[in-house]
Amino acid sequence: MNTKENAPKNTKEEKESIVEKQDGRSNKTTQTKNHQSKRRNDDSTNENIHEKIFNDLIEKKLLLSKEIKDLENKKILLMKDIESNFSGQSENIAKQVKGFQDYLTGALQNLSQSVEKLDLVPQPMIIKPSPLDKVENTVKNNKETNIPALADTFKPDEEIIRKCFSEFSNQPDFYADPWKLRRSLEGIDIEMLEDWFFNMGGRGALESRGSRQKNVLISAGIISILGELYGDQFQTLILASEPERLGEWRRILQDSLGLNREDFGPNSGIVLFERAEGVIERADRLEDNDEVPLIIIDASETSIDVPILQFPLWLAFVGSSEEIYDDLELI
Repeated sequence: MNTKENAPKNTKEEKESIVEKQDGRSNKTTQTKNHQSKRRNDDSTNENIHEKIFNDLIEKKLLLSKEIKDLENKKILLMKDIESNFSGQSENIAKQVKGFQDYLTGALQNLSQSVEKLDLVPQPMIIKPSPLDKVENTVKNNKETNIPALADTFKPDEEIIRKCFSEFSNQPDFYADPWKLRRSLEGIDIEMLEDWFFNMGGRGALESRGSRQKNVLISAGIISILGELYGDQFQTLILASEPERLGEWRRILQDSLGLNREDFGPNSGIVLFERAEGVIERADRLEDNDEVPLIIIDASETSIDVPILQFPLWLAFVGSSEEIYDDLELI
């Protein structure tokens, strides 16, 4: 009896168990399908993102390629413009510099000749006696004073100077005393020195030798000779408007004359100036102290202050067109 009562009950429980299992399977199937669908959506989204990034990169690459091509075209046009204009401009500058060089050389030579013709001797003052004075009139013959031409300034010292020229032509003496030239000079350099001493009287312009180094070497020869003539009673004043040029003058003079840094300065043998006003002021002071200033003007200077020309010893190098053009490019 108990068995019969329990049978329907067990059957009902089995049915419920079967239904639950079927529901579980159905839920698992649904979850699996949902998971697969979600995965497919994620894959599709990633593909879309990758494709978008790839398209953006391609677009940027195309833009960069276009910009590079435009820059290359501009470069080609710029190079053509430079090639077409630079040669013409450089030729014009060279012509202008050459014209100024010729003008400056002629002007300085004419000015030196005019100075030679000036009557620098003060005329004697003649005082006529008053009729009230009972003094016998005496006639005094005014003796004419002959002033030697500027070209004869160094004639008395010609033997010493030419001896120095001969030494400059020999092999360089690297162990010579300070203020003695330790380098040898070429024949054309000796000719320029001879012209400056005996034809110009120690004041005039010389054409540049083409480089600052050669000009400084000629100047060193002049300084060495004047040291023989005047001893410590003269000072060299060098004018160049750029510190780099003055630095080059100092280095070459140190090497060619055996000098050191202490030999350059207001109280030493050589003074460097960037402005002409300083040169004029210093030269006036030296003359007041009965000393002789030697003024040397670098070839890069395109103008000379007139007061400089009043001093007894000065040398101006007139740069060639190529030399001045190179200096202008460096500035």
